[in-house]
Amino acid sequence: MVCRNSISNEFRQRWVKLKEKMITRGLDLLFIYSNDRAVFGPGNIRYLSNFPVHFEHAAIIMPRFGEPILAVGPETREYAELSSEVKDIRVIKEFAIPDEEYPYTSMTSLSAILEEIRSNSGNEVRSIGLIGLDLLPWSLYQVLENTLLSNRRVENAEDILIDMRSIKSQYEIEIIEEGYAIADKAMEACVEAVHVGTTELAIAAAGEAVMRKLGAEGYAIDTIVASGKQRTYPIVVRPSDRKIEKGDVVLITMGPRYKGYNPAIGRPVIVGDAPEVIIEAMQLALKAQHAAEAALRPGAIGCDVEGMARKVLAEAGLEQYFVYAGVHSVGLAEFEPPILSPKSNLQVKENMVLSIDIPLFLTPWGGFRYEDGFVVTSDGCRRLNHFPREIIKV
Repeated sequence: MVCRNSISNEFRQRWVKLKEKMITRGLDLLFIYSNDRAVFGPGNIRYLSNFPVHFEHAAIIMPRFGEPILAVGPETREYAELSSEVKDIRVIKEFAIPDEEYPYTSMTSLSAILEEIRSNSGNEVRSIGLIGLDLLPWSLYQVLENTLLSNRRVENAEDILIDMRSIKSQYEIEIIEEGYAIADKAMEACVEAVHVGTTELAIAAAGEAVMRKLGAEGYAIDTIVASGKQRTYPIVVRPSDRKIEKGDVVLITMGPRYKGYNPAIGRPVIVGDAPEVIIEAMQLALKAQHAAEAALRPGAIGCDVEGMARKVLAEAGLEQYFVYAGVHSVGLAEFEPPILSPKSNLQVKENMVLSIDIPLFLTPWGGFRYEDGFVVTSDGCRRLNHFPREIIKV
């Protein structure tokens, strides 16, 4: 159990690093936006405040001088107060629902907050970095243009938090490893639930129940359970009421959202027997994952790490089914930058947490993935989950 002071210190250290990067970039203020979009939306605010954004817009206003401010809508202030490490929480008019009325809620505005920052520091806010631009709705961006951004130098500062979030602290690594332990147990429950006549939804429910019981606050992604040639063919699919049949391959991907972090693991399960072509593909996918694992170490170049896995499948004539980048960062989103693609010139660094996710999809016989999590150590990497890496038959 991490003590309260350790958690607070973790977040304060993040603020210090963020301000150092602001100074390097010549930014007077950062406006960091989040929402509750399931996969990517909450990440930035969760990273800087521990507030799990829900229902309304949220932003952290980080001045170069002074403490951060968490701006929320009128219906989530009390929720933010329960969890946020940023203690200065303001309800702002810009985040209120236009057709709603809040007669008993005291609200401020971005303009008023900017004036307060100027008055407290004695410095004008001349330059602003925006983080979360991809999440901002156009209507809200127009409001910001007329208030926060008007007559100021503005730049996209997304790379600042991408860089910070890519290297995990020991606090983060411990949480992610705990999350992977939950994913392992959930996968065990799913595999145990696979038998002829069971529905995909029932298998998913078995794993999701375990994740909730073990402390998951939600799911990294919507649980994937798919069976049979047609339903395992797509890259992304959701559980249905289809019943498992003898000879099916059942694709399972489980990921808990644990204390904000989103580890996920993936396995195919054979029900009865499968054609030799599928068995050979599974063996090659496992070989590809091991090849990428062996290459994953500090100083390695992203395309080279991912390329080791791709090479194994290319030599077997299966590269066209390796349909997305096979290595990506794990953190406050299940699939977040940096992504080690065939074009990646990223240099791998110690304490990155990466998923090696070997996909074989859109094939004549369907598809599957083998996915596991790894932390980069001083001399290589260490797998964070322990579910067996083998061909599973039930």
